[in-house]
Order: sequence, then structure tokens, then C-alpha cells
Amino acid sequence: MIELDVRPLRPGQKHTTIFERFESLQIGETLRIINDHDPRPLRFELSHDYPNTFAWEYAQKGPEIWMVDIMKTTALGERITD
Repeated sequence: MIELDVRPLRPGQKHTTIFERFESLQIGETLRIINDHDPRPLRFELSHDYPNTFAWEYAQKGPEIWMVDIMKTTALGERITD
């Protein structure tokens, strides 16, 4: 499991950094995100940009620390962006 604490990152860096790490995962590997709030909007963005390629599981649900495990389940195709 790869851990990524995004709390010290600037807001504009968080999703970009998470996407880069997610893209570099091998199938079956897990990226644990550590954040100071529920990263639910990230889940919607991942679902849009990388549909059907990951599993999402909360390891800890706040109130101060949120941890989410994102496992890559299939190979990535072309990233979908608007």
C-alpha cells in the first residue's frame, strides 16, 4: 500500500498529485489518501475520469482525519476529461 498525505499540499495540488499517483499504480495496488476532510468529491472526479478502474474504501471517517484506500482494479484507458 502506498500512502499519500495530502493535508500539507495546496488545494490546487491535491487532485493532480492523487491522479499522478493513481495512474502509476499497478493493477491490484492500493493508494491510501490521508486528508483532513471527506474526499468524496475526489471519488466523483475519479469515477468520471477513470470509470470502472478502481475500488474505493474508507479506512477512517473523520472527524479530523479521513483515510481512503483506492485500489486500481483494471488497466487505465484514455483519461476522460471535459
